[in-house]
Amino acid sequence: MSRVFDGSPASEGIGSGRVRLVHWSIPTVPHEMVEPAGVEAEVDRFHDAREAVRERLVELKDQTEELLGPVEARIFDPQLLMLDDVEVVNGTVRYIVENRLTAPRAFDWRMIELQALWRRTNHPMVLDRLNDVEDLQIRLLNRLMGHPDPFEPSPHDGRLVIVARNVSPTMTVQMDPAQIAGICTDLGTRTSHWAILARSRHIPAVVGLGNFFRHATEGQEAIVDGRIGRVVLDPDEADRRVFRARLERLRLWEEEVEAIAELDSVTADEHPVALRANIDLPVEADNARRHGAEGVGLLRTEFLVVGRNTMPDEEEQYESYRRVAEVFRGQPVYIRLFDLGGDKFPIFLNLPSEENPFLGWRAVRVLLDQPELFRTQLRAVLRATAHGDVRIMVPLVNDVDEIRQVRTLLEEEEEQLRKDGIPYNSGYKLGVMIETPAAALDAAELARHSDFFSIGTNDLVQYTLAVDRTNARLAKLFNPFHPSVVRQIHQVSRVARAAGIELSVCGEMAATALGAYLLLGLDISTLSVAWPSIPEVKKVLREVRAEDARQAARRALAAPTARDVTECLASAMAGSVDLAAYRGRWELELPY
Repeated sequence: MSRVFDGSPASEGIGSGRVRLVHWSIPTVPHEMVEPAGVEAEVDRFHDAREAVRERLVELKDQTEELLGPVEARIFDPQLLMLDDVEVVNGTVRYIVENRLTAPRAFDWRMIELQALWRRTNHPMVLDRLNDVEDLQIRLLNRLMGHPDPFEPSPHDGRLVIVARNVSPTMTVQMDPAQIAGICTDLGTRTSHWAILARSRHIPAVVGLGNFFRHATEGQEAIVDGRIGRVVLDPDEADRRVFRARLERLRLWEEEVEAIAELDSVTADEHPVALRANIDLPVEADNARRHGAEGVGLLRTEFLVVGRNTMPDEEEQYESYRRVAEVFRGQPVYIRLFDLGGDKFPIFLNLPSEENPFLGWRAVRVLLDQPELFRTQLRAVLRATAHGDVRIMVPLVNDVDEIRQVRTLLEEEEEQLRKDGIPYNSGYKLGVMIETPAAALDAAELARHSDFFSIGTNDLVQYTLAVDRTNARLAKLFNPFHPSVVRQIHQVSRVARAAGIELSVCGEMAATALGAYLLLGLDISTLSVAWPSIPEVKKVLREVRAEDARQAARRALAAPTARDVTECLASAMAGSVDLAAYRGRWELELPY
């Protein structure tokens, strides 16, 4: 009998295969000692294991650079540095020599000791929340104890669905998309570094499944739907038919993508809609262009700091931004300043422990509290404006003082660039993300100080409904079609039109059929979505009339519940769009 589990979608696509349970955890190390005569051999065994792990990490780094580029390959640098850290190496050797501990016991003790110390003192080798320290510890202990790598799929295993409490970025780059049908984890979020890598490698993934690892068993059949965040164990024939139908629809859709990418993005009544891409990594820019993106509506810059223990320098940032700008020369590229805090904690910031980090020190608040640290990013983005229509977007703005302060910092860096003789485009645009009810309610005042607005529906929904968007238990309550959200978007749209500034939407809502239709009806003609969704959204928009969408939006604004909103929109679209082909996470009932 089918068992259905709901989490959060982390990487689009669907797949099915047999469950492979991955116990990616620190092994239990027995307390063992060696005879005095065996101490030297135990020290040698520790050094041999270090070299073996180093060789493997270098191999993985080279593979990652070939697949994804040099920026992503740097995720291995902290682990490689730690292999030579004197506190790690000398401390482990001292435990072997002075206490006659076995190499695995000595290393395990030293790592436990150092992790406790580093957390207290903000030691520079502490990494971020992506468990890179634990990843290295697991690799070296398994090597010392003669355990096989917990993740070594054989080509004879067939299609596999990886099930784990959590996975690491280094594990993800080992996965062959031809064999891995999907990844399911109890923990993690869409912004986890490994999830970003999974999207880049086109591996479906669902995160935040709670205790799914305890329910799955080795070899079970599983369906992973990374689009709606659902996993089905032991699917019955009805579920298999749904899966096959969705898979066939996806196959046919992929055949259409190239042709659709070349079509104009206009509605059936010739109303133009600009479709731009949300991208996580510079390497995705080429894919976005091929899928018909008319620029980048959201370049997330956190890829530069996740998995790092130092702030990336100006040149590294500049090269990353320039690369994207040159791919989309002549089209706008919106670069979001670091949105740190919340679920993204680079260690070099020494972010405080907070009971509710999403309501704490994050985004523009961090930027303004650490101006010297973030001037590097501002200079890099300004330099990138010389290579295209690069625009600067400030996250989580709540009042005009914040945007004024950012503009002051930018003006100071412009002056320094002029003194240094470094080119930049002085006519760049600066805008804000509308992500909180405060910003939506104060939109008229913010518009006086902004060149554009971009509505981030993910956070706007979260803060309006008081629902943590990473909490799988609350997934059913996280709904962008809630009347309070719809009315705020309408209010911001009216303000932007009155002020004569551009308004776009870059949250997940825009990537659904009903969401795109509603936004069109609210007179929002610029949408930015994950690049794989661009052709699909374009196809939907080409099949509907803007005037019909406006009428449906007026009815939706008067609807009392989220279900009433979606049913109102669905009934208006029924004559022109096969909604079954586009049904997403929040739209009517889920397919399984």
